[in-house]
Amino acid sequence: MDKKDLQIIALLQQDASVSLAELAEAVNLSPTPCWRRLQKLREDGVITKQVALCDAERLKLGVTVFVTIRTSRHSDDWTRQFIEGTRDIPEIVEIYRMTGDVDYLLKIVVPDIKGYDAVYKRLIRVADLSDVSSGFAMEVIKHTTALPLDHLAQPGDP
Repeated sequence: MDKKDLQIIALLQQDASVSLAELAEAVNLSPTPCWRRLQKLREDGVITKQVALCDAERLKLGVTVFVTIRTSRHSDDWTRQFIEGTRDIPEIVEIYRMTGDVDYLLKIVVPDIKGYDAVYKRLIRVADLSDVSSGFAMEVIKHTTALPLDHLAQPGDP
């Protein structure tokens, strides 16, 4: 990846609906070479998909809950059961396997506390869990889907 590729990625992370002509102009390329670079970024798996980001509040999903899970079981069967069970709960939008005191961290979005209680009841039926702790987000200070790219810049790039 060179500087042009990074510029393309940075622009698309801000607005993936930008037209090819606008994208090409912004990175100082003609449309065909820009399109080729874009296709290569997709083929290489750098760009995995393009989506519409929605406003959770406007969709009446105003409560974000971060759930930490601890388990005393770490077998392949347990892990498979946990992954399959949590994958089918649409309110769980992110799942991370962690190091340290917590085994899993989940991000859940729901309309209200009652909505979270319903998710919690489904979650505890998924697999044997030692501890489930919930923290409710009070305010979003920063939220972005754009990944940092500065570490990929070539030495000497401005």
